Amino acid sequence: MHELGIVFHIIESLEKVGKDNELEKIQSVTLELGEVSSVIDEYLGDCWRWAADKSELLNGAELKIIKLPAVTFCEGCQQTYPTVQHGRICPYCESEKTYLLKGNEINIKEIEAY
Repeated sequence: MHELGIVFHIIESLEKVGKDNELEKIQSVTLELGEVSSVIDEYLGDCWRWAADKSELLNGAELKIIKLPAVTFCEGCQQTYPTVQHGRICPYCESEKTYLLKGNEINIKEIEAY
């Protein structure tokens, strides 16, 4: 389960932000999670609750997740398409010369704190 490692990294980043900005408490964290990031939301939430409650800054903080759709670009016809629906082969020209534009990211989008 790599979700725990991801949570540890997020918490480490948030604690640094908290220290740098003299925050007393983080109330919520909003993550952008790519559709093909291979992170399972439920596992991430379980790991978050366990790990965040061990941090004074993050104890009780809510984790909010925004799913970002995966989009692939076709070099053959220069079009984009939904990755999950069509996979690696372009639905417009059937080219295999494609690459993922977005949908694999994990970003901290917003922090609510005081």
